[in-house]
Amino acid sequence: MEYVIRRMEPAEYPLLNDFLYQAIFLPEGTAPPPYDIIRQPELQIYTADFGSSPHDRAFAAIVGRRVIGAVWVRIMEDYGHIDADTPSFAISLYPEYRAHGIGSALMQTMLADLRSAGYRQASLSVQKANYAAKMYQKLGFQIVAETDEEYIMRYELRREKPL
Repeated sequence: MEYVIRRMEPAEYPLLNDFLYQAIFLPEGTAPPPYDIIRQPELQIYTADFGSSPHDRAFAAIVGRRVIGAVWVRIMEDYGHIDADTPSFAISLYPEYRAHGIGSALMQTMLADLRSAGYRQASLSVQKANYAAKMYQKLGFQIVAETDEEYIMRYELRREKPL
């Protein structure tokens, strides 16, 4: 599948609400919640006023002319919060574009961007039953805490040594 990853344009930020909804993990056989669940304060921290902080960064995956996925970070007190200097990840793709390597490419693009911007680390939260947990570990995220249902993971953004 051919796709392009590019920095998300501010006019596209409203799409983050759709991707936030798509990011809700549903165990097999679970009915999706109503769309307005994303209006809850614990979820709105991911998208409300996105772009208003210098720590807000987003990339989009494009197929044709359609935005089919997004990865975004911001410093927030979310489920994966580590500290006030660590951006937390959110990522999502429309279902028909999953399992094609696009999510990994989005993550790698954001990690490279965060590294070049001088961040020390990044974090995320993922439910243990979510297949994406293994993808995050393959990318280099390490489990730093866990609850009965989820992992909090951290990625250390080491500067790469020049050749």
